[in-house]
Order: sequence, then structure tokens, then C-alpha cells
Amino acid sequence: MPTSSSVENVFIAALRFEAETVTALLTDLGGEEWDTPTPATGWTVRHQVAHLISVYRLATQAANDPEGFRSLLAQLSGDFTRDVAASMQPLLAKSQVELTATWEHVAAEAVIALDSLPGDRMLPWLLNDIPVSVLAMAGTTEAFAHGQDIRDTFGTLRTPNDHVRAICEFAYHTREFGWLGRGAQPPAELDLRFELNSPRGQHWTIGNPEGDDVVSGDAWDLALLVTRRRHPDDLALSGGTELARRWMSIAQAYRGPAGDDRKPGQFASR
Repeated sequence: MPTSSSVENVFIAALRFEAETVTALLTDLGGEEWDTPTPATGWTVRHQVAHLISVYRLATQAANDPEGFRSLLAQLSGDFTRDVAASMQPLLAKSQVELTATWEHVAAEAVIALDSLPGDRMLPWLLNDIPVSVLAMAGTTEAFAHGQDIRDTFGTLRTPNDHVRAICEFAYHTREFGWLGRGAQPPAELDLRFELNSPRGQHWTIGNPEGDDVVSGDAWDLALLVTRRRHPDDLALSGGTELARRWMSIAQAYRGPAGDDRKPGQFASR
């Protein structure tokens, strides 16, 4: 994994890139398209953007005001789904112009806030304290996932890029979330290793280099897997052990319920 001194070159750069990609995507949408249902059940494009704004605001507060962030967490209900809905509600009444401008401003603030800190600085987050570099990975993953939902809504394809490394790294950090999101206990030893082909043709090893439970294949597809934006049958990935295959079937790189599964062949191949 890159050191804290190179966090700008890898994780902050990926965060900035995915945030700017979402901004570019939104500027191409007409007003009526913002209320189009997306593949996420019950969520329109407007919901997707409101959620991203809420998450990036939290990241900025965690970086700039850790104690204030802890106080905010203490005031939440503890029901993750309800807390997410409550944070989005005030934003849903905004126009698409206001939401786009708000997103662009909030995303830029989050990038600046995280970029101002060492990559190994510990910050409070939803489950536990995490390093700045990992929070940047989380933000990248959020923008990738919800941007993909918007693309899938309108059949828009994108070109894979190597910034996806941040999401693959985050997938390893959150490898237990598939079990936790289903109220189950993760295996005592879940030391996965990812052997991946990057979009630019490099080979990446992520995780424990001695780990026996190997998931191998396309790095971009791993990002689609752990964000649950594609069914595993549509992805160029394989698990070398029963545990690796089990992980693939429930993998998710976010806290809370898994949400509805995508169906095999539901979306066009890139």
C-alpha cells in the first residue's frame, strides 16, 4: 500500500477524480431526468446526489472538526437507514441547479480537507476511527458507486481507469462488511488476497501476500462487485477457495444493509 507521503498521488487523486467525474455527469442531465428512478430501489437521481452530498459533508467535518463529528455521531438514532434518510431529506427539495452546485462545492471541500492531513492521521468515522487515506478511499467508492447508478439509469458507459485501485484497497479494508451487513459474524480468519489486472495492464496484489483465499481477475470488476453494482456472474472474477467464493457472493464495501442484488445480464457490458 502507498505510504502516507504518497497519499496525494494515489488516494486523494482518486477521490478528486471520481468527484469531478460525478460533477461532469450531472451537468449533462436535464431537469426532468433528476427525478428518474435509478437501479437503487426507491432512489431517483436526486436521491443519489443528496446521499453523496451528505457523505462528503461528513468527511469534511471528520477532517476539520473531529470532536464535533463525534458529538454528531452521538446524536444519531443508531438506525443506519433512518439516519441516512434524515440527512438527505433537506436536500431533496433543492433544484437540480442548486444540487449540482452544492455537490461541486461540498466535494471540493472534502478533497481539500483530507488533502491537508497526513495520510496516516486517524479520524473518527461511522464504525471506528480510520486513517485519512482510508476515508479518501471510502469517498472514492461512494462517488464511483452512485455515479454508476446514474450511468446505468441512462445507459451511459464509461472507460475504466487506474484510479479504481483506491476502491480495490478499500474492498480489502471492508472485507467483513458483507457478513456484518447481514447481521452475521465474519469468519475468524478472513485474510483475503486480491490478484488483479488493472485497466492499464498492470498486476496488482492487494491484501495479505501470503493469504490462501484469493480473488483474482479484473480490478474494475472488483470495484463493481464490492459496490454491488453488478451481479457476480457478469464479472471477470474468480475465487480460489470456498471462503473466497463465499466472500464474492456477499461482498460490499459499505456499511448497512446490502440492498437489492443486481440481476445477471441486467446491464450492458462496457
